[in-house]
This record gives sequence, C-alpha cells and structure tokens, in this order.
Amino acid sequence: MDAFLSSPKTPKMIHPLIGESNAKFPLFSALSNRDSGASSFGTSRIIGMGLLLSKKVSDSNMKRTVSKTWDCLRPRTTNAYGRHAQDRVLEEEAPQIAETSPSLKVLPGQAFPLGVSEVENGINFAIFSQHATAVVLCLFLPQRGKKDRMDDLMVELTLDADVNRTGDIWHICVEDLPRSNVLYGYRIDGPRGWHQGHRFDNSTVLIDPYAKLVEGRRFFGDASNKWSKFLGTYDFDSLPFDWGDNYKVPSIPEKDLVIYEMNVRAFTADKSSGLDPNVRGSYLGVIEKIPHLLDLGINAVELLPVFEFDEFEFQRRPNPRDHMINTWGYSTINFFAPMSRYASAGGGPIKASREFKEMVKALHGAGIEVIIDVVYNHTNEADDENPYTTSFRGIDNKVYYMVDLNNEGQLLNFSGCGNTLNCNHPMVMELILDSLRHWVIEYHVDGFRFDLASVLCRGTDGSPLNAPPIIRAIAKDDILSRCKIIAEPWDCGGLYLVGRFPNWDRWAEWNGKYRDDLRRFIKGDPGTKGNFATRVAGSSDLYKVNKRKPYHSVNFVIAHDGFTLYDLVSYNSKHNNANGEGGKDGTNDNFSWNCGFEGETADAKIKALRSRQMKNFHLALMCSQGTPMMLMGDEYGHTRYGNNNSYGHDTAINHFLWGQLDSRKRDRFRFFKEVIKFRRMHHVFGRENFLDKKDVTWHEDNWDNYESKFLAFTLHANNGGDIYLAFNTHDFFVKVAIPSPPANRRWFRVVDTNLESPKDFVSEGVPGIGSAYNVAPYSSILLEAKL
Repeated sequence: MDAFLSSPKTPKMIHPLIGESNAKFPLFSALSNRDSGASSFGTSRIIGMGLLLSKKVSDSNMKRTVSKTWDCLRPRTTNAYGRHAQDRVLEEEAPQIAETSPSLKVLPGQAFPLGVSEVENGINFAIFSQHATAVVLCLFLPQRGKKDRMDDLMVELTLDADVNRTGDIWHICVEDLPRSNVLYGYRIDGPRGWHQGHRFDNSTVLIDPYAKLVEGRRFFGDASNKWSKFLGTYDFDSLPFDWGDNYKVPSIPEKDLVIYEMNVRAFTADKSSGLDPNVRGSYLGVIEKIPHLLDLGINAVELLPVFEFDEFEFQRRPNPRDHMINTWGYSTINFFAPMSRYASAGGGPIKASREFKEMVKALHGAGIEVIIDVVYNHTNEADDENPYTTSFRGIDNKVYYMVDLNNEGQLLNFSGCGNTLNCNHPMVMELILDSLRHWVIEYHVDGFRFDLASVLCRGTDGSPLNAPPIIRAIAKDDILSRCKIIAEPWDCGGLYLVGRFPNWDRWAEWNGKYRDDLRRFIKGDPGTKGNFATRVAGSSDLYKVNKRKPYHSVNFVIAHDGFTLYDLVSYNSKHNNANGEGGKDGTNDNFSWNCGFEGETADAKIKALRSRQMKNFHLALMCSQGTPMMLMGDEYGHTRYGNNNSYGHDTAINHFLWGQLDSRKRDRFRFFKEVIKFRRMHHVFGRENFLDKKDVTWHEDNWDNYESKFLAFTLHANNGGDIYLAFNTHDFFVKVAIPSPPANRRWFRVVDTNLESPKDFVSEGVPGIGSAYNVAPYSSILLEAKL
C-alpha cells in the first residue's frame, strides 16, 4: 500500500479525459476499515464534508472502532495514455472544501457480479485482479451546471484488502452516487517483476474489463481530441429498450444464410451516401441503407468489430503508420461496450448503446440477421516495446495475456499485434463467455465470427490444445445455443486449423482453402479443376466428419483483408505504399490476375474480361454448397487500387461509394443481386447434407488431365428442376455437349457471363438450348430445367 500513500497537504484536481492539473483540490478516498466481512455490505463509512471518523460494528463483540483517515487524502499523478496528454491541463484556484468536496458513504460491497451493478444500498463496483496488492477506485463525478466532462473531478476510494477483497475480486459499494453520468476507472498496484509477467503501474487509470459502456472522444477521427482518455461509465437511469410487441429474431437456418461482410462506419461515411452528416458512419446510417441490403438479397450482415476501440492508436508516437486511422477496429479496448463513436451526432456511449439496438431491431424487422466480428485473440495494449496500457495489462497482465516465463516474462505474440489474450485461463474464459452472453441478451445479436480463432485453441503457455475449454464452453453454452459461431481457423503463429477446428458439431469456419482454390481455378491455373469441384460441392474432404454439415464451410472469395473483387482481377501484386511500411505489409499470396494490365486501364477488351471474371467468381460462390459470404462494395466493383491491407484508411479506399453503385446498378449490381436471389430460391445450392451420387452428376472424364480447365456438372432437384453449370477458364471456346433434361422439361439459359447486361442473367430463362453449347473463354453458364 505504500506506493499509494502520500501527504494530504497538496491534493490535486484531475480532469478525467486530460490528465492531472496543478490546481489544488482535496480528493477523498475510502476510509480504511479492517473489521468488516469482505463480501457483505455492513455499516457504511462516510467520507467528505470534513467527517473524519468512521463507525462500524464488529460481528463478534459490537466493538466500536475509529479509522484513521488523513492518510487516505492524497494527490495523484495519473497517466493519460499519451505523452502529450499531461501537457493538456487546466489550472485554477481550489474552491473551498465545504463548497465542493463530495460526501460519499462507502460499504464493503460484494464480489459479484463483476463490473458495476446497482444494489439496494447503492452502486457496487467489483474487479478481478489475482496479483494486485492495492486497488483504488477512481470516480469522476459530474459537476453541477457543467456539460463538459473535462470539468469532472476525480474522487479516489482506496480498497482495503481485508475488507474489500473476496478471493481475487476487489469490491466496494458507494451510496448516493448518481445512477448515470459517472465515469470511473481503477489504479492498481502489484509486484513489479517483469520477469514474472507483471506490468503493474499505479499511475495509470484503467478501464474496468466489465464496463458495459466506455466514454472517450465523441466524434470518430476528431484530431483535436486525439489524446482522449477512455473510462468506464454506466447507465441505470434509462428505461429498458423497447424491442416491440411483434418483434422476433429472424432465426434463419444456417444452410439458408447469405452473409454480407461490412463495416458500420465505412458503409455510410462517404458524402455520396446522401445522409445527414450527423448520421453518416453510424449505426443509424446502417438503418437508412437497409433497402439496399434487401435489394441485394442478402439475409445476414457480418459487422467488422463494433467493440470500443481507439482509431488514433497508430498516432500515439512517431512511427511509419502515424498517418493512419484504424477504421477496421481489430484492436479492442473493451469487450462489452459498443463502439461509442458510431453513435449519431457524437452522442456518446449511452446513445451508441441505444442506437445499436435500434439497428439490430430494424435489421431483424427486415429479416436480416446480425453477426458481429469479435476479437478475443488480442487487445489494443500492443507489446512491451511500445505498450498502450488502458486496462488488462495494468490490472493483471500475467492472467490476461500469455507470457513466456522462460524468457523474462515476455509477452507471447500469436496474434501479430504484440500480445495474445490468455483465452483458456479460467477468468479470461469467463470474461469471454460473459461478453458473448451480454451481446446476445442485451443487444440480440445472432452470431459471432471469431477473429484469429486458433488463438482460442492455445493453452496458457501458447501450446495447441486438442479440446480447448473455451471453444467447448462456447459450443455448449445455453444462452449461445441459438447463435451462429464462426471461426477464422488460423492465427499468426502458424496454427492453421481449416477443416480441423475443434467444433463439437457446432462451429463453422471461414474456409480459406475454398478462397484459394476458387481463385486459382477461375484465373486459369492448371491442375486445379479437382480442387474446384471439391470446393463447390461443399468441401466434404474438410467437413464431412461426425455430424458436421456443408454449411459449416463459410465460403468466400473476398473478405475485408486482402483484395476487393475488382482488385483481384485488376492487380497481380499488392500496392500498399500508402500504409507507410514500404509495401512490406499485407499478404503476397493473393492468387490474383490482372487480365493483362496492372491497375486501371481504358482497354475495352481487358475491362470486359475483368467484368466476366467478377461474374464468374460471384456465380461460383453463390452456386456452391455451404454458406456464401461476400464483401461490402463488391456488388458494384469497389477498388482499393491494389491495397490489400487497408485497415488504416478512413477514406474512399474503404468507404462504400454510393455514386459508383448508382452508375452500375443496371449491369454489375443487377447481375450480383439476381444471382443471390436465384440461390435463395433454389434449394439445390443449400443442402442440409453433403452431396451424394443422386444429388449431382459430374460431366467429366478428364479429371487427371493437368491442363484441363473446364468443368461441368448437374445438380439434381427432387422436383425435376435440375441446374446445369459449366465453367470454362481456358483462353479459348469450349463446345460442350449438354445432357438431356429431366422428363417433360427443357433447358433454359439463365446465366452466360460472356454476354452483356441484361442478357447475362435472365431470371425466366432463355429457351432454345440445343444439344451443345459453345462456352466462351473465361466464362460460365447456368441452365435450368423447366416445364
């Protein structure tokens, strides 16, 4: 406790979102009281307004005791997470103590639930730290008549290990606190042995891992408030959200999903969205564009991270990336709080929470499920060389992160981001499960995509586990039982688990082999036809195990990281110089083909070929067994100009460009949406079980020909409405014999990607298909057997 004690003579006023000022003001901390049971509320202690004595009743002898209080009054120097933050201070004369000092009653509190809860006696605070030796609760109380949170004053309450600790949980209850509009954090001290994995620093005010709301800067990308601190807050004043009497979740079977991966901010941030500036880039902006999602035909959105993150994290120190703004959000500050700067008009965390619910409610009302991308493999706190301590690192680094005790306690890095969350530690497991349950119960989300999920398959020492406890717990959890759970089955430590991810017959996977095999075949690589056939048939080589289904393969050609679909057919190599790392970032294994020219061109033949290739990819994706996923913007041909790692650009590189969509609605967009709707109308593409001989006929006797780049097959429907598909990735025409249609039916051409719009897709089909069809180079066709 010595590190926390200082003289009461010069206490200072601290502004929560800036740092410490030189103004003098008494900050009262909790009175030390060692006779009370740690998990009961007991008799309150009063602080402030000059009352320096604390009375309490002993359970054994009703002995009246007096606590010393002057040592609890002290100034603190708090770290505002940035080197410049402490330069931004306000100086003023201290008011009279009697006029401004808060009067608070404190009780021992209770250990559960973790975080902030409203109890009969007041507001309870509980935080886990196994290795802490001292914990101080920092409260930032709103000042009457002042709207700017910069004017808040900090009150420190020191927790007594004998009174305010139950096991490894520190707790305190404070009476008479406002039920909302209070910011809070913790200063925590403990062993300073880095070699033992500890990173305690009692000068930093830390965010509660269980904070349900986080306050920081109000506007996304507001450079004038770049050095904003982040603090927890709570809201017990607002009425429960009204989901509506007729509200229900869509509950779409996994085999029927068509997923649209998108970024909340980037979807409407561009001026071309036509939205009010206060709504652009917000949860409400998504609501405004639901008609587009319905027109496209998708029935699930997969949102890039919506947990609180700091978009200015790259700009905290000089580095090659200090010009960038994190727009993807894969750098979590807190696992419970929705991203507050996605609220409209800078509304803050409470408004963000409500508007996220409004977004989910509106999407559900339109029959669209909400899957969120969750990042439980690492946090924003970076590495030991350039740490960004905001929460876990300072609370209990040895518990929350994997550390190498055989190497001076250094952080293990299987995430590629400097740290790795210790997911299979019992307390971290519970944190993850509580977070997931919170998003289901409070926000009604329908599922989760787990970023770098192989990290969750590692033990506390980083070694791979065959049956990871956290993976099993998620699969077996009652509250999560209705949710889609999707793994990105690899990490940056080489643990590649595509087709082998521990699953308990529930987990689906991003199928990275699907992506690679489709890219290679469609661009014309020799020797890839067999793999292409296996992927479009549902990847039974990977997923036909135990009770797994074809839909456990989430099929994709394009995702947020990597080339867009347009860039996949326009660039042979990445062009990432704008990222500041000399082009060294981003993958080199793109399996892309520029169709004869690198980048933008006016050549009509190259542009036509690129258009065909984009249609070929989309048709193959939507006609494959499994769950298809496409990327926001591919429906109109969005380009990032060859940047395959655009996480740090809050510009048109990532923003959905609504003007470009409008200009391509009659051709490219039309084709994309019609193919999606065709898939959803024809159940032969989304079977419950893997294909057998009665379900598919492969028109192929040339499997072993390395040079063969043509594949045709028929999917058989129970009602006779068979579907014939052919893909030609040769650079010459292939005249193919068309099989006889089922009895009393004729073949109708629905798709020929070689044709211009609107002939490239005709929903009712074009009759007159004979016994042969001349399939153009780099094109594909779809025929439907109709009466």
